[in-house]
Amino acid sequence: MSLQETMLQAIEEELQHQVSRLDQPRTKQFHEMLTYHMGWAGEGSGPEAAGKRIRPLLVLLTTSSLYEETKSNNTNRNNWLHAKSAAAAIELIHNFSLVHDDIQDNSDKRRGRKTVWVKWGQPMAINVGDALFVIANQSVLDLAKHYPADVVVKAASILNNCCLDLTCGQFLDMSYEERKDLSIEDYWPMIGGKTSALLSACTHIGALLGNAGEAAQEAYRQFGYHLGLAFQVQDDILGIWGDESITGKSAASDLVEGKNSLPVLYALGKNGKFAERWQQGPITASEVGRAASQLESEGARKYAEDVSEKETQKALSYLEDANPQGEAGESILKLANMLLKRKQ
Repeated sequence: MSLQETMLQAIEEELQHQVSRLDQPRTKQFHEMLTYHMGWAGEGSGPEAAGKRIRPLLVLLTTSSLYEETKSNNTNRNNWLHAKSAAAAIELIHNFSLVHDDIQDNSDKRRGRKTVWVKWGQPMAINVGDALFVIANQSVLDLAKHYPADVVVKAASILNNCCLDLTCGQFLDMSYEERKDLSIEDYWPMIGGKTSALLSACTHIGALLGNAGEAAQEAYRQFGYHLGLAFQVQDDILGIWGDESITGKSAASDLVEGKNSLPVLYALGKNGKFAERWQQGPITASEVGRAASQLESEGARKYAEDVSEKETQKALSYLEDANPQGEAGESILKLANMLLKRKQ
């Protein structure tokens, strides 16, 4: 079994252990709601429903990449297994945000299955999200079994600052929905909160738990942050011009939903034919092809691709500065390339 496969197994076991706090006689159904959302139970459960667990994997790979460098000093602080409760905390925060996002976006499906709010109603789903948030904070405090108090406090601080950034990004995303005066400058704080905050927390906490110095922690943090920016810009591109058979997402949805993606905001700044049509109201499914072509002719696709490449190079430059070691270091680079170079 590869290091990555071993880590994924450990992550799943730790997640189930953390969620089992609710596996009590009076809260059996509550526990079932969480296990359903996490992809472990109910119709359609399994790896597809659970997701790829990229974020917790990034935590453990980062910790291990520092452990490889100093593995002759076999101390608890350099053992990635001891960081697994922090990895679980990150994944639980991610899932808390998904449960609430599904309610806020009125999404009835998540990974091909009914969302929690559709199955049990919005009030129950809000409570499920809240429980995931609380268990995440309990999970990160379990680091105290293996790490000194100052490290645990710093890890918890990084996690909670990330949560505040997530909510700020979500606030901006929702508050932007009815606005027609947005610019590219408005885009970066939104995706910095919604996408980059959690990825930078993964690499920052992972580096902290790998006993990295301040400079290496900052390099890893910046790697995660720019990885998130590049990933989101690429997702915006695929949301308009991607191959649905590869992405699993309709290329019509972003334009029909009126998403303020980077290509759209670039074109709005040009005040051309696309901007004129956009200001008139929602684009219909029958207009998507024409709108996408208009965006491309006005340079929006090339601009977004250039920005994605720029952020990719920034991320990889910070990763080079961090200098991850061993099999874990190789896996981090492969994971980054998988995220940043998806087929279109």
